[in-house]
Amino acid sequence: MTTSQVREKEPPLNMESLTFGDLTWVNIERPTEREIEYLAQNYFFHPLDLDDCLSRIQRPKIDEYKDYLFLVFHFPVFNKETRVTSPSQVSVFIGENYLITLHKGELKPLVKLFKECQIDEESRQENFSQGSSYLLYRIIDRLVDYCLPILNKIGDNIENVEDDIFADEMPRAIKQISILRRDVISFRRIIWPMSDVIGSLEPQVRRFTKIDLAVYFGDMVDHVDKIWDGLDEYKEIIEGLNDTHDSLASNRTNEVIRMLTIIATILLPLTVVASIYGMNIPLPFQESPYSLALVFVIWIAIVSGMLYFFRRQHWI
Repeated sequence: MTTSQVREKEPPLNMESLTFGDLTWVNIERPTEREIEYLAQNYFFHPLDLDDCLSRIQRPKIDEYKDYLFLVFHFPVFNKETRVTSPSQVSVFIGENYLITLHKGELKPLVKLFKECQIDEESRQENFSQGSSYLLYRIIDRLVDYCLPILNKIGDNIENVEDDIFADEMPRAIKQISILRRDVISFRRIIWPMSDVIGSLEPQVRRFTKIDLAVYFGDMVDHVDKIWDGLDEYKEIIEGLNDTHDSLASNRTNEVIRMLTIIATILLPLTVVASIYGMNIPLPFQESPYSLALVFVIWIAIVSGMLYFFRRQHWI
């Protein structure tokens, strides 16, 4: 069997390419070693950058080279099973006439934009006509805007937790507060390093376009700042809800302890009276047929007196 016949039986590369004018967008979903090998054979990318495309621990960054830039972004994806926001990595190679994106396919705006450009000529004209830098802006801008619905969902969950707290759903509320706190912390870990990368992106990519993108990237930075401010606000709200829950729970515990203390205090003299008349010694009215009624009268008098005293002291 010849080498060419062996290659024909190999599965196709998990990548798609789209060209409009002089610009080519190569989109690779769920990259494997085969796709990385293809890039190594067809482009002059640094081997460390290619290795980073398969790494799960890379932080957002910009690596600058003579003919291209290598970018790593993290964007949030909400996991419904664990109920926490986790980062999804997008690796980008950008040059004068090409843009290569590598990702897991979890980010719907990126997948949707590529499909739009495939089927719609107007979309290709809009996104490809201003060079690779503008195409990169369009991709990142959609992914940043994709964070806003996730942020709004956290806000809705916070309102639900607030309702649970004041509806006496304490066990459920404390669990929801813990989940929300973990979600916000995870979201903040994603956005914080991203804000620095996006803020410094425009000066790096301006060489790949003929138009001024400062306003576009400035607007995108404003959106990132808005997301960060929202997360900061939600963090403070969650801390406030946690303090409120602790105060309400502590107050409820104090009320229960107060009532139990009052009940125990009332029962104490009744127990003393019952113990006295239970002793095997001669006692007044012990032989009277009304002794039981007398004991009940004594109990009622003691209870009434103690309740009157507690009421006067505003303890109950």
